[in-house]
Amino acid sequence: MIVRRSVFLPMMFACLVATPIALVAQTSEDASGRWSAQRANDWYAKQPWLVGANFVPSDAINELEMFQAATFNPALIDKELGMAESIGMNTMRVFLQDQLWQQDAKGFTQRLDTFLGIAAKHHIRPLLVLFDSCWETNPHLGPQHPPIPGVHNSGWVQSPGKERLMDKKYEPELEAYVKGVVGAFAKDDRVLGWDIWNEPENKGGDTVPDEALKIARVDELLPKAFAWARSMHPMQPLTSGVWEGNWSDAARENATTKIQLAESDVISFHNYGWPEEFEARIVSLKPLGRPIICTEYMARGSGSTFDGSLPIAKKYNVGAINWGLVAGKTQTYYPWDSWQRPYVLIQPTIWFHEVFKQDDTPYRQREVDLIRELTGRGRAAGDAAP
Repeated sequence: MIVRRSVFLPMMFACLVATPIALVAQTSEDASGRWSAQRANDWYAKQPWLVGANFVPSDAINELEMFQAATFNPALIDKELGMAESIGMNTMRVFLQDQLWQQDAKGFTQRLDTFLGIAAKHHIRPLLVLFDSCWETNPHLGPQHPPIPGVHNSGWVQSPGKERLMDKKYEPELEAYVKGVVGAFAKDDRVLGWDIWNEPENKGGDTVPDEALKIARVDELLPKAFAWARSMHPMQPLTSGVWEGNWSDAARENATTKIQLAESDVISFHNYGWPEEFEARIVSLKPLGRPIICTEYMARGSGSTFDGSLPIAKKYNVGAINWGLVAGKTQTYYPWDSWQRPYVLIQPTIWFHEVFKQDDTPYRQREVDLIRELTGRGRAAGDAAP
């Protein structure tokens, strides 16, 4: 999830740079084990058009609360994934957390297996996120604090937290987490894919000079994390979503983006801009010659809407995963500026994220009608479940 807006740069094709990239490894695996472009495209051709949401149940403030034994809520997950299925969604992007594995690897694996079973019941195949550089830098197990009134995503946590990221003595534990989770589900068709690291160069809650040290450490760990996952020989593709900078010119990409694009089997990206920007981002990634999935979009107050972006995604056969499903403890229906100006005395004019209200009705009926229309899936309100 983006914690500060990236500046949209004009998209100019660098054909002499992009064309060789598109031709690399069309028919064979890279030495690192990365899927060839041909294998990635063959895999994508077998998928339905992927449409879904970044999902955490409405009673969880973050991924820890979602999956810890004391707060794991299969009944609510079942209900809310059923709501997603009813409007034509067939995937969810779901964040995991390394401390869950460190605390109780067996229990966490069992709960993740239960979650995947519920998702499969609703014909939903999740994209699972292993690491995340956004938000709170010092996550902790156990009870999580309540939402801060009027503030967007006030309890989300990074994975790993600053201590476990920066201290190299924890690296074997992070390796065990990646290999353990990916290994447990490497041959499980219920899993769509593995998102290795969410917005790895995002500064999150860090400040100068800590942010530079953090990004340098992430750049060191990111290719290792891909390698750890690949060593488990998953049947699913790996990815990490690019989210800022100019992707149409390799010479102008930052170091983290270069790693992400070089390591990803399928390309993923984030964009919370107007339709013109959304389309330009897709066009800038097309020369890579691999399937594309937008793993974060839809921020109504910033010009990113279902009406504006989803038809473009369908036009280019790009997967589309918006932020948020049901309004709840993450409070991401509040806009980003709530960090500086909490919406306590007044409410935002329009919701920023989320599809459904807490009473299970759509925030905007036209939006869910559009999703059903474009996907050709789901069912109208009042229709019996299949």
